Amino acid sequence: MSRFLQLHLLTFYPPANLNRDDTGRPKTAMIGGALRLRLSSQSLKRAWRTSDDFKAALDGHRGERTQRMGEVIRDHLIAGGMESAKAIRIAREIIPVFGKPKAEADSVRTEQLAFISAEERAAALAMADSAAAGQKIEATAATLLRQKDTAADIAMFGRMLADNPDYNREAAVQVAHAITTHKVAVEDDYYVAVDDLKTAAEDAGAGFLGEAGFAAGLFYLYMCVDVALLKRNLSDEGLAGTALAALVRAAATVAPTGKQASFASRARAHFIMAEAGDETPRTLAGAFLKPVGGSTPLESSVAELLNLRDGMDRAYGPCAAKRVEMQVGGSGTLEDVLGFCRAA
Repeated sequence: MSRFLQLHLLTFYPPANLNRDDTGRPKTAMIGGALRLRLSSQSLKRAWRTSDDFKAALDGHRGERTQRMGEVIRDHLIAGGMESAKAIRIAREIIPVFGKPKAEADSVRTEQLAFISAEERAAALAMADSAAAGQKIEATAATLLRQKDTAADIAMFGRMLADNPDYNREAAVQVAHAITTHKVAVEDDYYVAVDDLKTAAEDAGAGFLGEAGFAAGLFYLYMCVDVALLKRNLSDEGLAGTALAALVRAAATVAPTGKQASFASRARAHFIMAEAGDETPRTLAGAFLKPVGGSTPLESSVAELLNLRDGMDRAYGPCAAKRVEMQVGGSGTLEDVLGFCRAA
């Protein structure tokens, strides 16, 4: 087994606004004195974790991040014939394990989001059933939470439970913010909407007008997986290979869904390099410290990426024990990459 698995992806997105800032414009970063587009790691992980392929590959082995576990318990009890007030009382006895209950007496939501595995959800519902049967219950972290489970996304992306730190999970997967390999200019789309029922006798103006930012670019994404930690986080070590393959497939084919109806900015990775080994991981984002220019940004970006990789190997010794590459229009396939990741 290799200790680390590293992924490097280059993906082109046409005009889009996949990940917005607080003003509604595409997120950006200044790198090497040039403005770049940016996709936050949070938005990427959320998109991957909720994608159809990821869900299908890890059916029954995913967690839920929610403030509403109490509502799940309450509704379960009401469906079993319990009156609402009693169901709320039982739910409020159980949910402090997952987070601080909201102050309102009739609320069964927690103040914080908690990442809850399927096993922990089942344990909470079983405890609620015991309470409904008249048994005395004691909701504690030891009875409801797991330090290892089969929730692959919790094992990969980690979780924090402030009141029960013994049940925190250190993330086995580190995801960088994706950045464009070249400088960009965020443009403004001035758009109008026509009122279909406006008559010709009225003014010719639109019913609505607005403005939205957009930009296009070739993104570099770096991801590092601590394979040993992933296996330790999982109660079923055999699930690690399936989880890694599901993650890499999602990273290659899924993006944040911001403004998809307006831009249809769906894309797939043009280039992927996977590396496995016990050597200390390193990003290759430095290949794009100087913005890539010219009329062939994809080819130039691949060349710069591989040039820095080879330079790192010469300077530090081999930075990976083995590698596999896939390039659209060139050699390799996604299945080659997935097989490599499973074997890691």
